[in-house]
Amino acid sequence: MISPVKIWRRQKEIREILGKKGKILTWTKIHVAAADFKSQVPYPVVLVEFSDGKKALGQLVDSESQDLKMGKKVVAILRRIREVDEEGVIPYGIKFKPIP
Repeated sequence: MISPVKIWRRQKEIREILGKKGKILTWTKIHVAAADFKSQVPYPVVLVEFSDGKKALGQLVDSESQDLKMGKKVVAILRRIREVDEEGVIPYGIKFKPIP
């Protein structure tokens, strides 16, 4: 469970990445996930490098199997990252979407 306070504290980190474009350095596909992510299995996770050299890890969404390749360009977007918890908080965070 992630508290609303933890979500709020991550806002600065999310704002710094949101909308940035980068390229996939490497990727993997998750087939066995933690309880909060079981509804999303299987899902790809990518390591992305931005033009400033910074890197971020996140789920690749709205993609096809041909998008899972090193060097593919992606953009950081805001999406729901987990199921709604018992408090009704909908946690949002960064995921990556391929750029056509």
